[in-house]
Amino acid sequence: MSAGPGTAPAAARWQGHPKGSRGYRRLILALAFAGVATFAQLYSPQALLPRLAAELGIDPARAALTVSLATLGLAVAVLPWSFVADRIGRVGAMRWGILAATVLGLAGPLAPSFEALLALRFLEGVALGSVPAIAIAYLSEEVSRAHAAVAAGTYIAGTTVGGLAGRLVAGPLADLIGWRLGIIAVSVLGAVAAVAFIVLAPRSRGFSPAPRTQGGIGAAAAAVARKLAAQLRSVRLLMLYAQAFVLMGSFVAVYNYLGFRLEAAPFWLPASLASLVFVAYLSGTFSSGFAARLSERYGRRTVLVASTVAMAAGAVVLAAEWLPAVLAGLLVFTAGFFAAHGIASGWTGALAPAGRAQAASLYNLGYYGGSSLLGWAGGLVFHTGGWAALVLGVAGVALATALASWAVHPAER
Repeated sequence: MSAGPGTAPAAARWQGHPKGSRGYRRLILALAFAGVATFAQLYSPQALLPRLAAELGIDPARAALTVSLATLGLAVAVLPWSFVADRIGRVGAMRWGILAATVLGLAGPLAPSFEALLALRFLEGVALGSVPAIAIAYLSEEVSRAHAAVAAGTYIAGTTVGGLAGRLVAGPLADLIGWRLGIIAVSVLGAVAAVAFIVLAPRSRGFSPAPRTQGGIGAAAAAVARKLAAQLRSVRLLMLYAQAFVLMGSFVAVYNYLGFRLEAAPFWLPASLASLVFVAYLSGTFSSGFAARLSERYGRRTVLVASTVAMAAGAVVLAAEWLPAVLAGLLVFTAGFFAAHGIASGWTGALAPAGRAQAASLYNLGYYGGSSLLGWAGGLVFHTGGWAALVLGVAGVALATALASWAVHPAER
């Protein structure tokens, strides 16, 4: 699966699977299944938050901890997973993480208390961190550089399918068999996707394991610090990490509390119908790949900023009290977010001078840290200021991020 120290020159000569080749197709399909296994399980409770709050007698922000603690676990785990992958290989690390997460996902709904459920969700997030921590580095090493942006966009599109599948399975099933069995059904789906990933993932050819550090734990810690410092010296990388934090946090906040909004006046949608709004994720499936193709023509900066502005525009429309307008705004908001995320995540690997796995992990640390903190804090805004305060605040954050991105990244020729 992974190359030995003596094969580093071979890894250096490897130019990556060209687009359209059998290896390229298998790699993209394998990562798509990894995305399903990861994001279906990570976000499945999001479709159940109003039901959880009602059945357990808790407020919306507390119910949202079932999502936020899982993403917090993922956020704190992405850096350690990147170093594990440097030693044992990209595919092996993702395989162990997905399998552990599936076991924890099956155990979570059987927890005897809400606190135990939260603890298991945190651990599940830690295990799920293996995929986002490693996937982009794996792509960067195994796909032809000329097609890396398109491959990254395709992978992001696959993650949207996973997130959508988890929500659409858990939400309607919860009405029929209860929220616990609904989440277990998603974990079974994750197990099937995990097996598909293991079968399809090509062996690494562009990977060389990191050499063992001489000098014990102190020397190893110093080596880790040097790798991270190399990523943090770049203002452009810092901008991408900050963007990941605020945009993902804003995105999750909107989706966490949208169900509460749609089940209240003036819409009064039943829970089964409210959960169907997650179909809007399909706009992200399209936009992430489309944005990657546009970036080859117009440059990453232009497409990134335009996508972020589209996200802000969609957030403004979400303040409407007419359901068709809300749904249209949600489509634009979701498409803009995933287009920006697809560009930014692929750009992180391209800008990193070395340590691509660590650069991707810092991006994911911001991404899922924002999901945990801002996704939960959005509940406080929603509770005190209402839905309009939440979505208009999100629009302001997105516009500020677009302006900062335009200022930090140079124009591309």
